[in-house]
Amino acid sequence: MNPIDTFNLDIRSLSTFIAVLDEGSVSRAAVRLGVSQSAVSHTLDRLRQALGDALFVKSGRGIVPTRYAVQAGPHIRQILDDLHSLSSGPPFTPASAEFTFTIAANDYQRDLLLPGLLSVLRREAPGIRLQVIPSGIPTADMLRKDLCDLIISPHAPEATDIMQRGLMADHMVVFYDPVHRQAPETLADYLKADHIGILFGTGEKTAFEDSLAARGLTRRTAVTVSNFSGLPGFLHGTDMLATAPKRMSEHLLQDFASVPLPFDYKPFTLLMLWHKRNQNDPAHRWIRNHVNGVAATMNNLST
Repeated sequence: MNPIDTFNLDIRSLSTFIAVLDEGSVSRAAVRLGVSQSAVSHTLDRLRQALGDALFVKSGRGIVPTRYAVQAGPHIRQILDDLHSLSSGPPFTPASAEFTFTIAANDYQRDLLLPGLLSVLRREAPGIRLQVIPSGIPTADMLRKDLCDLIISPHAPEATDIMQRGLMADHMVVFYDPVHRQAPETLADYLKADHIGILFGTGEKTAFEDSLAARGLTRRTAVTVSNFSGLPGFLHGTDMLATAPKRMSEHLLQDFASVPLPFDYKPFTLLMLWHKRNQNDPAHRWIRNHVNGVAATMNNLST
């Protein structure tokens, strides 16, 4: 017997072998596989060369497998089963899973979505530990270099290897303490007030700050904080203004009044971002689905 030429073996040819073995007929195997009889015959010829055996021989009006084919059948079935399992990723059972999943999100996204995700994890997958790190303005390298498994942000890096899914829409509004001031009614009122600004701890300005500069608008920033969590302490009891996402009125800034911005500023969408290598990973997909589920529940409550 000749040495096996593994370079002539592939999933399609092995699947053809099993189909012919099961059906006992080239024509019936072709119907089962959805190909022509000549394609099945050609594949069998390649397999005969690769495996060094006739595999199937004529017997009356049909064909029968050789002893080699009969003995090889269970082994080839196992190979195909293993390959199919490999293509679908390692098995994932939430209840018994043990690993740390890192999500990059600034405090706004963190406080809005991740407590709901943690509730799901504690209930259905208690062995999965959630780690949250700040995202700032995220970059593709955060995902490429495994600094995190998932990013939640309105800012999507321009990269073909980064996947994304929209979670929920929001827009910027002006928050203020109604005990200490009235709402700004005009753009002039807004610009002459003292403001609380945001400069992320990672050093980036918010997209809103960049938009003001692009419009040529100047406002006085009395104090700058590194995240949205710093707004309530400085806003309370003052006549200052804070520009922040509207949904923050549901939690962090619920004690303050808000009004629309005195100029047009596009709504934005919170995105879930991940690297394409994790697209079909069952554990990663399970967590993404639950993040999306938390967002969908919040969207339903706000409608």
